[in-house]
Amino acid sequence: MKPGSIHPISSLIREANRIFFDMGFSFAEGPLLESERYNFDMLNFPKDHPSRDMQDTFFIKGEQGNVLRTHTSNVQTRYMESQMKKGVPPPYRVVSLGKVFRNESSDMGHESEFFQIEALAIDRDVTMANLKDTLQAFFRGIYGGTSVEVRFRPSFFPFTEPSVEVDMRVSGAHIPEKLRDKWMEMGGAGMVHPNVLKNTGVDLEKYQGFAFGFGIDRLAMLKWGIDDIRLMHSADLRFINQF
Repeated sequence: MKPGSIHPISSLIREANRIFFDMGFSFAEGPLLESERYNFDMLNFPKDHPSRDMQDTFFIKGEQGNVLRTHTSNVQTRYMESQMKKGVPPPYRVVSLGKVFRNESSDMGHESEFFQIEALAIDRDVTMANLKDTLQAFFRGIYGGTSVEVRFRPSFFPFTEPSVEVDMRVSGAHIPEKLRDKWMEMGGAGMVHPNVLKNTGVDLEKYQGFAFGFGIDRLAMLKWGIDDIRLMHSADLRFINQF
């Protein structure tokens, strides 16, 4: 009997868990059905932010104020708030991996339902340099390149300040040709916005930190040279059995 295959998303999640565990991160989870308070308000999203529109977010009929979470960032605010209520101040180093939802059309690069990874580090002297080192270690663990470079481009997100887009370039003979030695856009990151820390009860005078979030589906597509994100949600055994 031919053995089964591990789905590429499951494989990448397992690998990411191992990498972050080795870096001293713990793991946290949050609900898929989330209140606007944790999905938007606590994360410093203005009331008129475009992501709150029905064109971008799945609102739950008959449950005013509830949405299908649009990112795993809801976990960081829930985690910090719960720790502070328990009287447990930073340092915090947590990672969350899970499913998120966006009200958008399906195509080769987008799905309305996909997986995301979110990491948060809060301490007294956390800097952008620590963020960059963490990202390099993560990408090196995922892609196994002989050389991994990370660069930042200025951006804007309501929940970080400063905010950056993260690009990665990895070298190595075993790296897929589409990925090797090319700058690839990976996701968003930055220093946690003071308003987010304030909303969760963390002392702004003592602590600061970074956060970043990436699409796990995209990480898997780059790792194995997959061209169409829809394949990973197709349940097509001809595709899955390749891994």
